[in-house]
Amino acid sequence: MKTYILSILFLLFFITSSNAQENNKKPLIIEAQGAFAVGGSIKKSTGNFDPIADGAFNPSNQSTEGQTLHGDHASVFYQIPVEHRKLPLVFWHGYGQSMRTWQTTPDGREGFQSIFLRKGFPVYLLDQPRRGLAGQSLKPIKLEARTEDQLWFGIFRMGEGTTFYPNIQFSKEPKALNQFFRRCTPDTGPLNIDINTDAVSALFDKIGEGILVTHSHSGGQGWLTALKNENIKAIVSYEPGSNFVFPNGAVPKPIPYVGGILSARGVSIK
Repeated sequence: MKTYILSILFLLFFITSSNAQENNKKPLIIEAQGAFAVGGSIKKSTGNFDPIADGAFNPSNQSTEGQTLHGDHASVFYQIPVEHRKLPLVFWHGYGQSMRTWQTTPDGREGFQSIFLRKGFPVYLLDQPRRGLAGQSLKPIKLEARTEDQLWFGIFRMGEGTTFYPNIQFSKEPKALNQFFRRCTPDTGPLNIDINTDAVSALFDKIGEGILVTHSHSGGQGWLTALKNENIKAIVSYEPGSNFVFPNGAVPKPIPYVGGILSARGVSIK
């Protein structure tokens, strides 16, 4: 297996909030924008398709025989500003989130999408397979309306229960927290790392060279995707909450921490 060593670059994010507030007063001029699906596969049922089976066409109770289902793709929205930079930024959300993570902050300020468009970067936002706008899964899952707002409040380290941590930067306005909870979205199928990384790799096949920006759950997946696609020229990873990829022969020794022992293991990636 050929070994790839990925340099994780943190060169892009030098923007201050004052700069962002000053820039958002200026018109944002877009040269091109659009949306598309990428990656995925097709499922087909056995038999022959008959649109008038039983003597009538009934879309609510149609036999699936001989029919297909397109799913397990990523959904992508992109914008390219005028006089843009060479390398685009591809933004990949964290767990329980969608591309809305990058669009607007819960308290209504411009998100990374607009901030970096103003800096001249082409911006691609994606929903990973089986999530958000890419919700068509080829595998079923039982969706439950679980009351978990306080769980996410803690997972995103805003506080405990309904009490914010001291000096947290998240807005204390109730409407901001309401917006945060309403941007959470479930998986519509079982989590599949290979399907996710294949779809994002297919995105870089389509757009060419670029920079991948990941958050939390997509951190480890981003590094795995870079092993599949040399068009990923750099990765910016925010608080990566999943596995880290080490080069061959550089796996660190186990280290103690408050919950036990952290250890790494070598795996072969095709």
